[in-house]
Amino acid sequence: MRFTALCAAAALLSSGGAIAQETAGDEEDEARFETIQVLGQSSTFGATKSDLPVAETPRSLSIITDDEFLERGALALSNTLEYTAGVTSTAFGFATRGDFTVIRGLDAPEYQDNLQVLFGFYNNARADIYTLERVEVLRGPASVLYGQAAPGGIVSTLSKVAGPENMENEIVLTAGSFDRFEGAGDFNFDISGDGRLTARIVGLVRDSDTQVDFVEDDAVVIAPSLTYQTARGSITALFNYTDRESDTSAQFLPLAATACGTGDVTISEPNVCANASGNEVPISRYVGDPGFNKYNTEATTFSLFGTYRFNDVLNFEGTARYRDNEAEYDQVWISFLGDGNPRILPDGSAIGRSWSSAPAGSTQFAFDARLRARFDTGIISHEVLGGLNYQDVETEQRSAFLYAVPTTFNIFNPVYDGSEIPSAATFDAVRGLTETQTIATDLYITDQMTIGNLIVNAGVRLSSVESEDLASDQDDEEVPITIGALYKTSIGLNPYVSYSESFRATVGTDVVTGSALKPRQGEQVEVGFKYQPPGSASYLTVAYFDLEEDNLVDFVPGGQTQPGLSIESTGFEVEALVTFGDFAVDFDFRALEANDVAPDGSETTRSSLPETAGSIWASWEPTVGALTGLRVGAGTRFASEVEDNGTAFLAANGFAPTPNRVVTDGYTLFDAFVGYAFGDIDLTLNVRNLADEEFYATCLSRGDCFPGEARTITARAAYRF
Repeated sequence: MRFTALCAAAALLSSGGAIAQETAGDEEDEARFETIQVLGQSSTFGATKSDLPVAETPRSLSIITDDEFLERGALALSNTLEYTAGVTSTAFGFATRGDFTVIRGLDAPEYQDNLQVLFGFYNNARADIYTLERVEVLRGPASVLYGQAAPGGIVSTLSKVAGPENMENEIVLTAGSFDRFEGAGDFNFDISGDGRLTARIVGLVRDSDTQVDFVEDDAVVIAPSLTYQTARGSITALFNYTDRESDTSAQFLPLAATACGTGDVTISEPNVCANASGNEVPISRYVGDPGFNKYNTEATTFSLFGTYRFNDVLNFEGTARYRDNEAEYDQVWISFLGDGNPRILPDGSAIGRSWSSAPAGSTQFAFDARLRARFDTGIISHEVLGGLNYQDVETEQRSAFLYAVPTTFNIFNPVYDGSEIPSAATFDAVRGLTETQTIATDLYITDQMTIGNLIVNAGVRLSSVESEDLASDQDDEEVPITIGALYKTSIGLNPYVSYSESFRATVGTDVVTGSALKPRQGEQVEVGFKYQPPGSASYLTVAYFDLEEDNLVDFVPGGQTQPGLSIESTGFEVEALVTFGDFAVDFDFRALEANDVAPDGSETTRSSLPETAGSIWASWEPTVGALTGLRVGAGTRFASEVEDNGTAFLAANGFAPTPNRVVTDGYTLFDAFVGYAFGDIDLTLNVRNLADEEFYATCLSRGDCFPGEARTITARAAYRF
């Protein structure tokens, strides 16, 4: 399949002919604009690096605007994706350390303004959604456009930046559950007076507790930008400083003190609940030490964006970024004692506690520069994109870990007096340094070809990745490809098919073969259709996909090896927007089968992923009459049960391995929104998890549970001028 697709891509990219200047009639432009208004439009700095309408893209793409953030009460990036098909945005429940998104069964990297923004683990400040214009989800492998990436897809965000089209100012005050108080502002200035030189300052200050005792979510963010724009192009400079002070909401609550005996989980190995007393701790229970725990992050980012139109055929676009991150991360939790082994005694006493101190940081210098050419060769209209992508990322972590330290901590009657905090000298005695550097230099080219009603997209990337850590260094070269086709019909039904590939480097030596570890490689076939009746504001997209990723790493005594493990994922997705009058209904559904596949072909369901999930959001906004200015919305989100599989080695059966399967019940949640705008004032009220249902997003075979998000009520007042 790969060879055939590569040959087809080469043939399409090499099509020749005379270059003709691109022209378009007024009627075609008008129809195109109407489609964009309904389906949404990515941008040259968005996920597809193209401004083509979603309806004409032979890939699965979802766009969530900042207006939708507000309407659905999102407080973090993960919340913005909860009404998006194919995405599991809160697989591990309420989280403060980051946004852990899973797309089509695999973890998804995060990009901002065309460049990857997160590297390594717990060394970075998460983005605040008030600084974002929108979020885009591109499902399926994206390595041709972005280099190293998981085959499930990517999350792409766009920053708020200065520009002549952004002249509205606002001051926003927010108050909400768990003593959440926030002040934010978005101020725009026309410095030159004619729209050529504009400035924008976006910022916020937040003081907030969370649903977990002692865990805060405080933040200070300032993001000024400056844009100079002419008739031929623009250049924008964006500075972002983010300082967040928090702790980890993941308390790794023991099964014996949470789900055992409640009916929330089904456990195949009964010894897991051997020490359950029938008491269940609240989801707010904190098992750390407030005198020790912290997750404080700081990020300083400077970005440049540029565009230039040489003529009607050729355009330049580019993004460059320097980013420096620091994180202070200390945490203590009740120790894990192996699959199937209880972690507490029946009275709630912890058998031991583990202490981790892991300050970390990362730096990034990257740029993505590309030329876009629009021209005709005979009957074929082309949009060719050729780019150079460079990225230099360094990460470091100075970690110290103390395992199963004796303790008197009792989860039912916790005492937080700091008496058990180990000394700094104890941590320093076992502290180790981990450093990595990855330099990637890539060339890529894509060609979007239109032949009548047929749109064909083909692309290839030449990627060179140099990876180095304290133990080894290696070079990897990969050539992922993509090819897709979509046919536009007169009735608005556009069927499409695509094939795409991905890769991501793996650093280290295979202890079995003695050779360098191979990059993980993925591929996907997707078929579907996009339907929008002519003249209608409603649309429907349906997609079926089959993807696989190979060369997974297994950890064995002495190091890592690649024994032939892989991931296989197939699924069916539906997205629909139905509008009628002042009403709109947004529906999303996903059916997924994702498995980890062993070398012998045996399959195990991937952890913590619901097989079915969906959402529906309905809104009403009257445009005439006495109720003009009122907005009302309500939605529901549901997910089926999830499972996690492990192998228990129990003294009760002579240390013989026993399968240990933990299944966590699914959930259905309700959200609501009401807003009213009059003059320059806009008032909104959001309630998430309206019924305040207590649930677990997942419980793991190793013996811990992750609570879902509790009910949150947020009131917001905005003054716009």
